[in-house]
Amino acid sequence: MLPPPETTRVSHRRVACDGAHDGLPAALGHPRVWLEIDETGYVDCGYCDRRFILIGGPADGVDQSTLPDHGDGAGR
Repeated sequence: MLPPPETTRVSHRRVACDGAHDGLPAALGHPRVWLEIDETGYVDCGYCDRRFILIGGPADGVDQSTLPDHGDGAGR
């Protein structure tokens, strides 16, 4: 498995992703999607593969390359 392209540690289970990162404006990213982190402690964006990790959750501090891809529950 490969590590996700980018990881972001967050303090809330519900997060939004629009593809904006590293100075790239949202207009050049993707449509804003809302993602929900479940009991695994992380979720991956179905558009850009950014991984959101819940601070203090089970995936926080774990080698991310060992975790499987985990979409938002909508099959993405």
